[in-house]
Amino acid sequence: MLDEIFSISNDSDFAKIALQVYHQQAVECEPYRLFHQYLNKNHIHVNNLNDIPFLPIEFFKTHQIITGKNINSEVVFSSSGTTGQVLSKHYVTDLSTYIKSFMHGFEFFYGSIKDYCILALLPNYYEREGSSLVYMTNYLIEKSNHQQSGFYLHNIAELNNQLLALEAKGQKTILIGVSYALLDLIDKYQYQLKSTIIMETGGMKGKRKELLKSDLHQLLMNGFGVNSIHSEYGMTELLSQAYSYGSGLYHCPPWMNILVRDKNDPFQILESNYSGGINIIDLANINSCSFIATQDLGKVHDDGSFEILGRFDNSDIRGCNLMIQQ
Repeated sequence: MLDEIFSISNDSDFAKIALQVYHQQAVECEPYRLFHQYLNKNHIHVNNLNDIPFLPIEFFKTHQIITGKNINSEVVFSSSGTTGQVLSKHYVTDLSTYIKSFMHGFEFFYGSIKDYCILALLPNYYEREGSSLVYMTNYLIEKSNHQQSGFYLHNIAELNNQLLALEAKGQKTILIGVSYALLDLIDKYQYQLKSTIIMETGGMKGKRKELLKSDLHQLLMNGFGVNSIHSEYGMTELLSQAYSYGSGLYHCPPWMNILVRDKNDPFQILESNYSGGINIIDLANINSCSFIATQDLGKVHDDGSFEILGRFDNSDIRGCNLMIQQ
């Protein structure tokens, strides 16, 4: 099944395989099975992606989401949060699936990792255990096979020197960083980068005032001297990432898809160009749950790209989440 998932090339193949995965998970993923039972929903009658019930993402805080008989996780990824918060946990029973997903995903959007030097500015993520983003970035650093690739956590002077040296050589480089750390860098240094992609992963982490994405990107474009800011859209509960080349428009790899649900009726899927709650189909989640209703608000465009517009307030979360409390 994994070979089929990572070989998807069109919408028809995606729908066919997604329904196969759905029918398996509706039976073999116990929390997802109980969610169906709570909704009085029989998976046998589901033969369209729009009819699939999406599991509220909050279940990853309260349940062990695993499909199949193998309940032994190789790694447990956890979300970030403040002291006392209940964190989401993703029990990954086959780490090689995650590796295949993010490697195929990176190469789908950017080509061979060996062409790049990877510079990572992810202090908040790196300083805690269980970050799927740090795991992915560290793996990309190792596979880049470039001597200067690495994490530059608090030593921005060294990072500045590396950026300038790489630019002087015309080396293709990706600087991936959390928003506040990238802003800290351009507060001290200004650039006119020609060979470097700036990729932000979001989040001020309480270090700076939150900004509109467009305002953040304008500041970063001015500071780094680039025409666009790339972004990575991923989360603890997923094993795939969407990427944006700029303008806040994200694209999914072929085994991932975005649907938008009505804000007041979580079981109503909207047509493109309408805003609502983001539902994600991530077929790399074959061993957990591939059908997740997130708390992000967004919009899908006619070409399949999507944008994130914000997040639900707790007061906006509707009926399908009630089971979490039980």
